[in-house]
Amino acid sequence: MTTGTDLLALSPVMPVVVIDDVDDAVPTARALLAGGIGVIELTLRTPVALTAIERVAAEVPDIVVGVGTVTSPEQAKQAADAGAKFLVTPGCTDAVLDAAFATGLPFLPGANTVSEAMRLAERGLSALKFFPAEASGGAAFLKAIAGPLPQLQFCPTGGITVSSAPSYLALPNVGCVGGSWLTPAKLLAAKDFAAVEKLAAEAAAMR
Repeated sequence: MTTGTDLLALSPVMPVVVIDDVDDAVPTARALLAGGIGVIELTLRTPVALTAIERVAAEVPDIVVGVGTVTSPEQAKQAADAGAKFLVTPGCTDAVLDAAFATGLPFLPGANTVSEAMRLAERGLSALKFFPAEASGGAAFLKAIAGPLPQLQFCPTGGITVSSAPSYLALPNVGCVGGSWLTPAKLLAAKDFAAVEKLAAEAAAMR
């Protein structure tokens, strides 16, 4: 796997996961994998995130572990050092973009305007994150830009639910969607990994 486009083909739904208790990281990843989801995006939104990434990378080698919410050059390097196989950014500054390239990892840079998407395409990127999807025009926006920007593929994330995901996945320029509904905080807090596996299986069957 060497490109962002490859990432979009791993699963119809990319789980966007927030880990509060580092001990939940490995069982969460194993539950997703058991449900048929072979990729996980662990977000840098909690103090234990980097440790969680290290554990999943070491203990669940069959899942492709990526790091989301990369907002600084330092975080890009830290994520790579922790064992991440890919990076995801909510938006993209020149500094973050350069740092992401420097890691050598595939990454999905965030964009939510036509100009941002065109700018990233100029840098040779063809797979982008569309965030925040629902707040930025949703599936209708992506459908509208498919004509003028047919070379770009997207992973829309932000506000997408199990009921709205199919409308995105039906679009020719959507490779997968990002969703947090597979690993809701209440299930992780309850250590209900069987329920996570069930949600993962439903998501894996979307295509």
